[in-house]
Amino acid sequence: QVQLVESGGGLVQAGGSLRLSCAASGRTFSSYTMGWFRQAPGKEREFVAAIRWSGGTTYYADSVKGRFTISRDNAKNTMWLQMNNLKSEDTAFYYCAANPYSDLGYCSANGCSAIPFDYWGQGTQVTVSS
Repeated sequence: QVQLVESGGGLVQAGGSLRLSCAASGRTFSSYTMGWFRQAPGKEREFVAAIRWSGGTTYYADSVKGRFTISRDNAKNTMWLQMNNLKSEDTAFYYCAANPYSDLGYCSANGCSAIPFDYWGQGTQVTVSS
């Protein structure tokens, strides 16, 4: 079992930055692929970024490439999403998720499917004003 708690959301002007954090409990955090997903009002949940257990492999949605950076510290059981040059279309509820399975077949250069992500946090709101 893994419990995930997000923090760091808030209101920011377009062009600004925010850093989201995801604190995980559970001894197996270091072996999981971790990810961020978001959902805007009236829209489907979408993939944002993911990082493999070692931190050596990362995946990003095309819409955030070059602006967002995902990272993790397994010793601290924590993952982060640094979001720069925020746009109004980034406004959404952001969720941290953990995949206890292999991401082979579920992740590619275009992003990751949410299918193998079994554990989810409660989410944190990010609002970007234009």
